Amino acid sequence: MSTKMDYYEILGVERTADGDTIKKAYRKLAMQYHPDRNPGNKEAEEKFKEAAEAYDVLSNEDKRNRYNQFGHSAFQQGMGGGGFQDMGDIFSQFGDIFGDIFGGGGGFGGRQSSSRNRNAPRRGADLRYLYEMELKDVLQAVEKEISFDSEDECGDCSGSGGAKGSKPITCKTCRGSGQVIRQQGFFTMATTCSACSGQGETIDNPCKTCRGNGRVKAKRKIKVTIPAGVDNGTRLRVTGEGEGGYRGGPNGDLFVEMRVKEHDVFEREGDHLFAQLDIDYLQFLLGGEETVEGLDGDVKIEIPRGSAPGERIKISGRGVPSLRGSRRGDLYYTINVDFPDKLSEIEERSLREIASDRGVQVKAAKKGFFGR
Repeated sequence: MSTKMDYYEILGVERTADGDTIKKAYRKLAMQYHPDRNPGNKEAEEKFKEAAEAYDVLSNEDKRNRYNQFGHSAFQQGMGGGGFQDMGDIFSQFGDIFGDIFGGGGGFGGRQSSSRNRNAPRRGADLRYLYEMELKDVLQAVEKEISFDSEDECGDCSGSGGAKGSKPITCKTCRGSGQVIRQQGFFTMATTCSACSGQGETIDNPCKTCRGNGRVKAKRKIKVTIPAGVDNGTRLRVTGEGEGGYRGGPNGDLFVEMRVKEHDVFEREGDHLFAQLDIDYLQFLLGGEETVEGLDGDVKIEIPRGSAPGERIKISGRGVPSLRGSRRGDLYYTINVDFPDKLSEIEERSLREIASDRGVQVKAAKKGFFGR
């Protein structure tokens, strides 16, 4: 059993807290337990790591939803999230937060990142696309065309934001550091420079295409092959189809997440399908044959003589294909016996004769089937 504290308790926030509240709570703890302020203090270092781990999960919508549903077990066995290897990982991932708190970009000893590093090539963000499909569509692989909005680097200025032939100049407010530093008592506080938005550079002659942003909106249309057997939550990774990179950096990736609609007849459990089959009481007693609906067409099934109510009839290979191989799951029909509310005179007379032959005592009834 996990002995980890609840992430919400670590940050001291309610489970309904919004993103800004979670970020503020983490900033406060990061300031309190930062290694630069607690040299050699192992307890402070552990609390610093705990806070970073909690923020990593709760600040990410997907990770937070998984944590709310499954707790710490959501991140076991390499499922992503919930932990850092060392301090370097924390500073690498949350350096922008530490940069706002400390005068030196958040690393040990107040190391400061230069404007050159900020303007270096960076990978674009990953995108998520939700694709909804019918249950019958998972039986075979299909190629689908999808459209979505993205953001790419401006081709006219190569992401610099400046018009052709112009060059950015060092910000006069922060002198290229991207931060404005203030002394507040014992601490040196730093905030992102508002004049250059932390870039360390300003543009006097902006690009007309992107208006100085270095980024443009883009409409994407691509074809995606969806394999047979996908299920709710199945994610397909399309490399390089996410948002465009920065300053010549690589594109992010596109993750296509499946949503399979519920079916009116069949329930799905893994690769198997389940449905209900109502049979006449005579078929229940004597056996018979029925044509039932399958996901990919009708199928004939044999109803064994003397089947019990609730018994399942298995139809091999008529379920859903497995994502891990070529075989299909099975289709199961659960038997429900349909007794008549009223018998014809011939039926009642025949059944009474059978009861008499078998020595079964029955009561006469004006309505229903033996008193039902």
